[in-house]
This record gives sequence, C-alpha cells and structure tokens, in this order.
Amino acid sequence: MSNIIVVFPKRENAVNIRNSLVRAGIEVSAVCLTGAKVLQYADNWNDGIVVCGYRFQDMQYTDLRESLPDTFDMLLVASADKWMDGLPDGVVGLPLPIKVYDLVNTVEMIQQTQSRKRRKRRETIRKRDDSQRKIIDQAKALLIERNNMSEEEAHRYLQKSSMESGTNMLETAQMVLTIMNE
Repeated sequence: MSNIIVVFPKRENAVNIRNSLVRAGIEVSAVCLTGAKVLQYADNWNDGIVVCGYRFQDMQYTDLRESLPDTFDMLLVASADKWMDGLPDGVVGLPLPIKVYDLVNTVEMIQQTQSRKRRKRRETIRKRDDSQRKIIDQAKALLIERNNMSEEEAHRYLQKSSMESGTNMLETAQMVLTIMNE
C-alpha cells in the first residue's frame, strides 16, 4: 500500500482533501503545509503518492517533484492553466474545481500503477543472471568455509545483512567477498 501525503498551503484545503480520501476508504499517511515536511516523510518511506496544490509555503510542486525519490508519484490539484505546458514525469494533473469521484479514482489508479511497478521490481530481483548467482554463491561458500555456517545459514545471513544495510543481496555478497578476501 502506498503512503499518501496531502500537502496544501492552507490547512483547511489539505484537511478537506484528506477527509474526502478517508471517506472513500483510502488511508492518508500524513497532511502537511510545506514541501520540506513532505521530504522528511519521504525519507522514511519506500514509495508513496503526494496529493498537492501548485504552490506551498516554501516551494512549488516542480521543486518538490525534483527532490522526491522516483518511487513517489504526485497528483497535482490545480487549475489547468498552471500546467498547460505539460507536467514533469511522475506527475498526474487534476483540474480545479475538483470532483471527489475524480480525486478518488485518480489516486486509486496511481496506487495500482505503483503496485505493478513494485511487482516488476521484485521479479527483476528474483531473475538473477548466472554471473550474479555466481557472486552470491561465492560469498555463501566463503561464509560456510570461514564461519562454519550451513548453506542455509549463509543465505539467511546475506539476506538479513542486505535488509539491514538497505542494499540488494548481490551488493551485500560483493561486500562480503571484498571484506573477507582482504
């Protein structure tokens, strides 16, 4: 499930959007007034959707989009003349006046797109080529030899280390090989 952040310069607008989404059964993770606060939340989450207006107290939506990770999408709620020239990648526009039906459907569409992207990322992680498998197997063999681990323990160690360090298993295996071969 995507984390949804609602950000508008006026608290009442942000709360109204949040309430509309919550009434439709969509969980909203945060409501804020500044782009800086959005970036703080984004640092803690893997992905999400930012529902926002054109301008906040500290920046415009384009500045925020540039600063957000690629795994975050943005739903811009603003008059169409603000984005007639086109929208940046990762931004979907919804013209004012806003209809709750359109808001809910657009957020659900973005959530489904993000879900497909997450599945695709997981599948590419699972589909390792032979050279990548070989590196992971070498790291496991080194752990088995030097630390008297079973194959299963070595595999679990690599998995746990990769999750704790925020790297993928291949990168963790490369680190193990580098450190233990010195």
